[in-house]
Parts: sequence; structure tokens; C-alpha cells
Amino acid sequence: MKKIAILFSLVNLGLFTGGCESFVDIKTQGSLVPKDVTNYRYLLNNTSAYETGIILGDLASDDIAIVDAAQQTSLLNISYSYYKNTYTWQDDIFPLSTSYENDTDWNTMYARIFRTNTIISELPTSNGPETDKAKLTAEALVHRADAYLTLVNQYGKPYNTTTASSDLGVPLLLTQTFSQSLNRASVETVYQQIIADLKQALPNLLATQQYNTLPSKPSAYGLLARTYLYMSNYKMAEAYADSALALRSTLNNMATMTATSTFPKRINDPEILLSKIASYGTSAYTPTAMRLSDDLLSLFDANDQRYNLFTVPASRVSSTYTGRYFYREIITGENRNLGPSVPEMMLIKAESLARAGQAAQAMTWVNNLRKNRVLSTAYTPLTATSNDDALVKVINERRREFCFRMLRWWDMRRLKSEPLFQKTITRTFNGVTYTLAPDSKRYVLPIAQYLTKMNPELVSNP
Repeated sequence: MKKIAILFSLVNLGLFTGGCESFVDIKTQGSLVPKDVTNYRYLLNNTSAYETGIILGDLASDDIAIVDAAQQTSLLNISYSYYKNTYTWQDDIFPLSTSYENDTDWNTMYARIFRTNTIISELPTSNGPETDKAKLTAEALVHRADAYLTLVNQYGKPYNTTTASSDLGVPLLLTQTFSQSLNRASVETVYQQIIADLKQALPNLLATQQYNTLPSKPSAYGLLARTYLYMSNYKMAEAYADSALALRSTLNNMATMTATSTFPKRINDPEILLSKIASYGTSAYTPTAMRLSDDLLSLFDANDQRYNLFTVPASRVSSTYTGRYFYREIITGENRNLGPSVPEMMLIKAESLARAGQAAQAMTWVNNLRKNRVLSTAYTPLTATSNDDALVKVINERRREFCFRMLRWWDMRRLKSEPLFQKTITRTFNGVTYTLAPDSKRYVLPIAQYLTKMNPELVSNP
């Protein structure tokens, strides 16, 4: 017997599905017409339903260090159990013993998938031009692909060519219904669906959109480049990064900025190919403010504008904290972008070149980015002594550019088996020491107990 898949808040979902059904079943007044294709344009314009992303990866990554006793004590509050449990790589992040067992990351992504499935399923029978239906379907496919790429990189094993067809990914729900099996598809199957969705979308996407919350051709190219990077298919990753950069290549020049007041808003930021944000901003407020780890801090110097503009001393956060804190959300007044961007495409290109034995060309791409990130009065180009040295410099640049934007955790997962990047991470919380070894099972985040309890077919991560 099929079970109702409890994937996200039925209250919020009811608001969406109720609105959608009213377009079909009730004679509406004003601009909404039953079964009209325009209704789906309105649904896709609901930015919060498609832009909101995840949070847990930042807490598990080596970018963050919670070392001050005052912050650790505050995070012992049951309200922050998910934060502490993720930071210390626990087997259960959302244990049933607490009243805060809902995994917002999982819920948010599957809520988005339900919405996109509804749009993809209903558009063919709506009234309106076929070209409009195709464009809206394409946008929905991009949002769905991004959701599955996020889920499989959080709850599935890192992609491995030899094991991906048997490694457990996530439930692959592609139809519009509440009642579906939550059997987990393989990592390979999920990745192939992501690629299929994006390739299907590409011919019908616009080259540009008014706001970068709306998918465009550069969005799909960027997500394909990101997808192939995490499959370790660097040739294809580079090809799609090139396609994205052929359409969008503008960088914000931070080299001469003295303040962030002129920094573009996220929806119009020319660097962003598709705007996606953390599920909620935690980096700016106590006790969930994000302190830069010593490892991350060592990669910055005083000439790097990403350090000068977007991090602050602890005194700006709390009188009882020490160190340096990520403060971009307060400084810009906006949540941080997790979506594909021009800098990401440049560094995917650089990594692909370094792995292909073209160290000098790889450093050219790194330096083209750094010219816009380091004070112009202090800028000097980086050089590499070998292909391995170039690769290390590319990965370090990724850390500087994308800190606290989820990509570091994904990078840790894909790089942990490479001798050049292998390391064991140790952190102490409330007097207890925790260790994350390269072969740790906790590089795959656990699926919440409330989900596996209500859906027995949903196999837990070991």
C-alpha cells in the first residue's frame, strides 16, 4: 500500500496546491483565468518557493570554527541542536528525542520538486501559446535539476564512476502526486536525471532574464558545468563552463571598492547566473554567527577584498567572541548566493585546465578573477610550479571565493579521496573532541529519523 510521502510542511504546500487548483476548478475574476498558461508564470515568479536553498553543508565544512565557550554554551540550547549536531558530524542531526526534528534542507528541496512537478505536469493541458508553455516548462526543469543536485550532494555518496550505479542517492519523484514510494534511486540515476532535465530545458530558455532568480540559458549551462565537476568529468565541466561564460562573463570589480554600498543587489548581480540562497541567514547573528576557521583564515591576506569587505572582527558580533566572522549578510543586507556564478565558471575552467596538465592556462583564469578581488595597488599574479601546484591554488581560490556558500562541503566530499587534498579534521565542542577522517561515513549527511520512521522504504544512510 502506498504511503503519503511526508516530505515537507503540508500547511505551506496546501497554500500552493490550493491556489493552483483554484486556477483549474474555480471561475476566477481579474487577471487569473482557469487553465491559462499565465497562471504558471505567476507560480514561477514566486521567488521564495524556488530560490531558497539549504544550510547544513556550511556547518559541516572546514570553513567554520565554533571555539568560543560563550557560543558553544548558547548552541547547547535545544533550538540549535541541528547546528551543533551538524558541526560535530553526528549520526543523527534531527533525533526524535527533540522537538526540532524537521530537516529544513530536505523539506525545502522536496517542496520545490513538488511545485516544479505540478507545473511540468499541468502545462501541456493549459491554454496558451506552445512557445510559452515550453519556456515555462524549461524554467521548472532547471529548478528541479538544481534541487536534485543539492539533495544528492548532501544525502548521497560523492559521485564515483565505479560505484555510482549502486550507491544510494535520494528518492527521485518526477510526477505530480502526494503518494509515491520513497525508495532511493542510485546516485547515477539521480545525476542522469539532472543532466536530462537541464538538456531538455536548454533549447527553450531565454538567453537573458530580467532578474537572475529566473532560469536562463547561462543558468542551465552553469548547473551542467557544476554537475559534471561533481562527477569528476572535467572535460564536460569545462565545455559547459565555456558555454555559460560565452553568454555571461561580467565580474564585479572589488579591487577599488572602499565600501559595499555600491555592491549590486542579488537579483541584478551580473555575476550570478541563477540566484539561490541559504535556507535562512545564520552567519550574521549570535549564536549562529560563522567564525572563519584558522585553516580558511590562513588563505586570506589584508589585500584581499573578500576579507576586507565581507568579514569582520569578533567585536562586531559579540563582546565575548574572538577571531574573524563572515558578515556578508549584514553588510549587504541580503542572504548569500548559493547558485552558479561567473566566478564559479572561471574556476571550473581553471581546475579543468590544471587537471589536463595546462598549469599556466589554469593560472591565467585564476588571475583574471583575482584582478577583481585583490586591491589594485597590491595585486600580483599567482604562478604555479607544477600542475599539482596549480590545482591546489585553484582549490584555495574556490575556498576564498565561495566560503560559507555550501560549495566547500561539496568540494570536501569530492576531493577527500585525492592524496593531494586528504586530511583529517578535528574539532572540540563542549569538552568533547570529534574527528572527520577522509574515509568517514559522515561525509554523507544522515536522513532525519522522522522521515525514515514514517517511510520504512526510505533507507537510512549508515
